[in-house]
Amino acid sequence: MSRPAVIFDRDGVVNLTPGAGYVLRWSDFHFSTGIIDALRLCRTRGYATVLATSQQGVGRKLMSQADLDDIHTRMQAHLREHNAAFDAIYACTCLQTDPGCTCRKPSAEMILRAAAEHDLDLSQSLLVGDADRDIEMGMNAGVPVTIRIESENPHIVTATHTLPDTTGLIELLNRCLH
Repeated sequence: MSRPAVIFDRDGVVNLTPGAGYVLRWSDFHFSTGIIDALRLCRTRGYATVLATSQQGVGRKLMSQADLDDIHTRMQAHLREHNAAFDAIYACTCLQTDPGCTCRKPSAEMILRAAAEHDLDLSQSLLVGDADRDIEMGMNAGVPVTIRIESENPHIVTATHTLPDTTGLIELLNRCLH
């Protein structure tokens, strides 16, 4: 039986954005305030949790795929200790300028792949992101509820809900999750 999901962007949502740079190693990764509790709440309510992230630092050769995998392995280990690990992680490592890329946000490919591989009901799902491309990705996949975490990214796409940061995410998820 399919179940709903909450799809999360990584940088700026799950972890603090490192400014103009990239999270290139575990020591650069710092969880956003309240995100572990938010992930645990989603799991407790029966929602799958999916990470859909663009990591062009790999494509730019600033880090290797092994470096990215190490960050995600350590992140998952920490989240597992709090019953908050992601059910699935999808990362587009293509360059923004790669004409052959089909997975780069705002493409819905990562979400649609997650739905197919994990039997997710996207019509009952939510997306949490901090950029237009995140919100558009959710819309393109048919996700009805989008939550924007404000960031320095300029935005023109309207999300269903907007929060100044992740500190209010638990309260909003409590209202949105069935």
